[in-house]
Amino acid sequence: MFLWHGRRGLTLLLALSLAVVLVSCDSGQDGTGSTVASSPTEAPVTTAVRETTTTTTTTTTPETTTTMDPTRSYGGEVVVAVAAEPVSLNPFVQGGGDPIATVIGEAYWAGVQEVDGYTLELIPELVTQLPTVANGGVVVNEDGTMTVRYQIRDEATWSDGLPITGEDFQFTLELILDPNVSVEKTGYEDIVDTDFGPKWFTYTMRAPTVLYELLFDRIIPKHAVDGTDFNNDWNDRMWPSAGPFEFDTWEQGTQIRLIRNEQYWKRDPDTGQGLPFLDSVVFRFVAEEDLLTDFRGRLVDVVEPPVEPQVIEDLRALDQEGVAVEVIRGRVWEHLSFQFGSGRLETNPASANENLNFRRGIAHTIDYDLIAAEILGDETGRLTSILETVAPALGTGAWSQYEHDPAIAGEYFAAAREELGLDGLSVVLSTTSNTPNRVTISELLADMFAAVGVEYQTQLEVSQSFFLETLTTGLWDMGLWAWESSSGLTGAINLMDFFDQESATAGADNYYRWGTADSSVIDDGTARFAEIRLQLDESIDPTVLVPLLQEAEQLLAGQAVIIPLYAHRRAVAVWADEVGGVRQSATPAGYTWNIEQWYRIDL
Repeated sequence: MFLWHGRRGLTLLLALSLAVVLVSCDSGQDGTGSTVASSPTEAPVTTAVRETTTTTTTTTTPETTTTMDPTRSYGGEVVVAVAAEPVSLNPFVQGGGDPIATVIGEAYWAGVQEVDGYTLELIPELVTQLPTVANGGVVVNEDGTMTVRYQIRDEATWSDGLPITGEDFQFTLELILDPNVSVEKTGYEDIVDTDFGPKWFTYTMRAPTVLYELLFDRIIPKHAVDGTDFNNDWNDRMWPSAGPFEFDTWEQGTQIRLIRNEQYWKRDPDTGQGLPFLDSVVFRFVAEEDLLTDFRGRLVDVVEPPVEPQVIEDLRALDQEGVAVEVIRGRVWEHLSFQFGSGRLETNPASANENLNFRRGIAHTIDYDLIAAEILGDETGRLTSILETVAPALGTGAWSQYEHDPAIAGEYFAAAREELGLDGLSVVLSTTSNTPNRVTISELLADMFAAVGVEYQTQLEVSQSFFLETLTTGLWDMGLWAWESSSGLTGAINLMDFFDQESATAGADNYYRWGTADSSVIDDGTARFAEIRLQLDESIDPTVLVPLLQEAEQLLAGQAVIIPLYAHRRAVAVWADEVGGVRQSATPAGYTWNIEQWYRIDL
């Protein structure tokens, strides 16, 4: 396993079977052959009796002055089939941030912010509002430091009835900074001072940075964890919950069961009812080959199926029996890329990547709809904005300027041959041989390049060779792989780090070497991008950062530095005649992002 740190301190984790941000490998998770994971950052309320005629369960919920008839039933259990068992339930230790732990943990972890499943934007969770310069929650001090203040919700309470306090935030920070705890410490190490009270917490960072927006996304209860062996005592159980459910039991090899957190304070935005609706949720460990069989047999209520066109078609054929299937665009995006360093000439001595007309010609050569139809089963699946994978509102559609048109491509290629003094043009594509969809794309490209008269070769390698040798050493001409976007403005800036002209050494982010000292292209475009990249580090104001990010994306598209193809899909299938409220999302939690709103229809 390798940990790679970019200039902003954001982490890339690459292994043979798993990648964070840089996506490399097969699993069948989303029909693209990739496995995606997320890194962990890694006074009791007054209650009233909740009444219902559809279940014998009696529960409590925070009192409200609003009276309305319940429109969703309380009670019941939902069984979810998952193909893996967590390594640990503790998100701050190795294995605790793996995909299944994140999916399950969404039900009981809580922090400053969470990601909205619809907009992919950060929204407040334990705090009354996310701090910003505009609302006074973030202050840049005269000495160059930056102070952030959290106002904790009055109603925020642990599942054992004790209030969530500023002391819990302080304790969480101390644990993260403990050298014996292996969690990523980026950002937290820059905190130079703190202060806290019953319902507030402030910290000061040595310099302004937008990275603050992702800190404290998991808070730990001091009263329950202090004095325990943190690295070992919380792997198979969980501390008191701040989410809609709390941990009940883990039957090793069989299932994890969660039960309703009676102290949870949120209300359903549609009905005003107290949340959650369910009594319990069971995550049942099912062999991958049995997932769909158990689902079709109604042994489980919810499953995340492989996003393969035939699988989705077969599940949708069950709609008359009660099955609902949702397929959405995820945050992992596949792209074609150009290599601008000198190493490309060892793979393709005739490489013409330095020529803008050549790159634009290739952008018009690609039949995006055909690729989307073959890989996703959806001709409309083309990706025209990489910022859109962070949050749809950020997207500019910058690559929509390149439509599949062999005639236009031919004009660009003719101009490139004239400028370069070449009789012909050629491409050598490097990608992973053990990722079926990339092999398929490489085969589809052969016909596309033949149609425009460009010589085309493929260089297929196993993932280990491609990612740990070819990609990092720059011994490739054109490449095909995927990145995974993360949340917030930090995630958007991280996308621009992939083209950071100061990071071109082996193991750094800029595998393209565009604008670096070794680049065959150093011009006004690379100079302006370098300026933007520096300006992104100099501000924490969204009104400044968003236009800069969008200008950077437009520049990358205009210069055809990369060619996005599509975003990988995520799916969820549910017996919708029995269970309501289940929605898939592109957040790390996937379909459990709104688990507090799931309910039984059949009660």
